[in-house]
Amino acid sequence: MASTSKHPKGLLFLAFTEFWERFGYYLMIGIFFLYMTTDYEKGGFGWENAKASDVFGTFIACAYLTPFVGGLLADMKFGYRFSITLGGILMGIGYCMLSIREEWAFYTSLAIMIIGNGFFKPNISTLLGNLYNDPQYKANKDTGYNLFYMSINIGAFLCNFIAAFMRIKYGWNWAFIAAGMGMFLGVITFWIGMKHYKHVDVRKEPTPEDKPIIMRFLKVLGVAVGFGVLGWFIPDTIFGSDSTDAFLCACIPVIYFYYTTYKSCTIEERKPMGTMFTIFGIVIIFWAIFKLNGTALTTYANSYTDREMPTALIKPAKFLNQIDNSVAAKNDSVYQVDEHFRKIKDANGKPIKCVDYPTYFKNLAPEKYPEPGKELNLIPTELFQSINPFFVVALTPLVVMFFGFLRRRKKEPTTATKIAWGLFISALSTLVMVMAVHYTDNGIHKASAMWLVSCYGVITVGELFLSPMGLSMVSKLSPARLTALMMGGWSLATAIGNKLSGVLAKNWDKFDDKANFFLVNFVLLLIATGIMFLLLKRLNKVFKES
Repeated sequence: MASTSKHPKGLLFLAFTEFWERFGYYLMIGIFFLYMTTDYEKGGFGWENAKASDVFGTFIACAYLTPFVGGLLADMKFGYRFSITLGGILMGIGYCMLSIREEWAFYTSLAIMIIGNGFFKPNISTLLGNLYNDPQYKANKDTGYNLFYMSINIGAFLCNFIAAFMRIKYGWNWAFIAAGMGMFLGVITFWIGMKHYKHVDVRKEPTPEDKPIIMRFLKVLGVAVGFGVLGWFIPDTIFGSDSTDAFLCACIPVIYFYYTTYKSCTIEERKPMGTMFTIFGIVIIFWAIFKLNGTALTTYANSYTDREMPTALIKPAKFLNQIDNSVAAKNDSVYQVDEHFRKIKDANGKPIKCVDYPTYFKNLAPEKYPEPGKELNLIPTELFQSINPFFVVALTPLVVMFFGFLRRRKKEPTTATKIAWGLFISALSTLVMVMAVHYTDNGIHKASAMWLVSCYGVITVGELFLSPMGLSMVSKLSPARLTALMMGGWSLATAIGNKLSGVLAKNWDKFDDKANFFLVNFVLLLIATGIMFLLLKRLNKVFKES
C-alpha cells in the first residue's frame, strides 16, 4: 500500500542527525571566538581580536570549502551514507581535541573538523533531496527543506546553554568534549534510520564522459594547494593577512574547476547551472554579513550589551568588582569610556589604571557597580548565539504557512524571488545595529539586549527566505549525476562569504564610530539585493522551465 504522507520517513532521521551535528558545531562555534580572546590565565589563548577574527574566518571558510571535495567523492566513489558517517566521526574527534589547550592540538583539531565537514555537509543535504525526487513528495521539496532547517536549529538553540554550563562549571575543555559527544550521537542517529534512505544512496558509476571531470578534479586539488602556498608567501599581504591571501588564491582553481565542469555539460544542463552559479556569487555577500554573529556581534554582546541579571543564570556566572568604587558612588561622572573603548578615565580625562579589570565594567553606569569584592551576575555571552536559532524555530512555521498560503492561490514566488527578498530583509537587520550604536552614544552606555534580539530577529527572516531555498535550488537545478558536487558549490560560495566575514570583523577596532561598521554592511547587502532584482526576470524564467 502506497504511503499518503507528504514527506518521506527519512526526513525525521536526517533532521535528527543534523540536529546533533548542529548541536556539536554551534556549541563549539559559540565559544570559539571567546576561547581565543579570553586571557590565558582564565583558560583561553588571550589573542587579540584581529588575530582571533582571522582564525575564526579562515576556519569557517575552510569548513565550507572542503564540501566540494566531499561532494564529488561521494558522487563518484564513496556514496552518501559512508561519506556522512566518516565526516561525522572526524568532526566529533576534532571537537574533543579542542579540549587540549596546546596550539598544535588546536590547529590539528581545526584541520580534522574541516575535512570531516567536507564529507558530511553536502551529502546529507543531497540525500534529503534524493528522497524528495520521488514524485509523491516532489511538490513539497521547499517545505521539506524548511522543516529540515527548522529542526536542526533546535540543536543550535539548545547547545549554547550546555556550552555556558560546561564552560562556567567545569571549564573550556569539557564544553568542547560535550560538542564531540553531540556529534557522535548524530552519527548513531543516522545509523538507526539507515533503512529509510538506503534506497536513494545510489552512487553513479563513472562513465567515459565523467572521466574528464574526475581528472580535472584531481588536478585542481594539486593546483589549489599550490595557489594557496603561493598566496601565503606573497610579500606583504593583498587582503590583510597571509591566511586570507592563501585562502582566496586557493579558491581560484576551484572556481575554474566549476567553470570547466559547466562547459563540459550539455546545452540543456548549462542554463540551470548558470542560474545556480549566478546566485552562488550574489549570496556570498549575505554570508559575509550573517557570519559576523560569531565575531563582531559576539564582541558587541560581550562588551557593549547590558547582560546583568538579578541572580546568576548559571553559577558562577559573575564578575567580582576588584576596584574601590567609593568615588564613583559619590560622583556619577567619574568613570567614562574613551572613544577606543580601551581604558577608563576620570572626570579630568586622566586614565585610571585597573589591574585585571573586566572589559564589561568599562562602560557600565557607576550606579550599577557592585560593592568591592561583591558579585555581578551576568548572562553568559554565548547565550546570545541562541537567539538566531530560536527565531528559526519560531518563525519557520510562519514562513512555511505564508508560502503555503500563496501557493494555494498560485502566487508563490519562485526560489530566486525568495532569495532576493531574503537579501533585502537581511540588509534591514544591519540598520537595527546602526540605531543601537547611535542610541548608546557609540558605546558610552550599555545597550539593551533587545537591540541584538531585534537584529537577529530581522536577519533570521532574511535567512529563512534564502538559506533553505538555496539548498532546494541546488536540488532542483543540478544534473542528477552532479548534485552533491553542486551542493559543494553552494558551500564554496558560503566559504568565500565566511572568509570575507573574518576580513570584515578584523576591521571592527578600526572604526571609532561603530555605526559606520554596520553601515558598510548595509551598503554591501543593498548592492547584492539590487543585482539580484535586476537579474530576477531571467532567473525566474529558468526556474519555471525546470
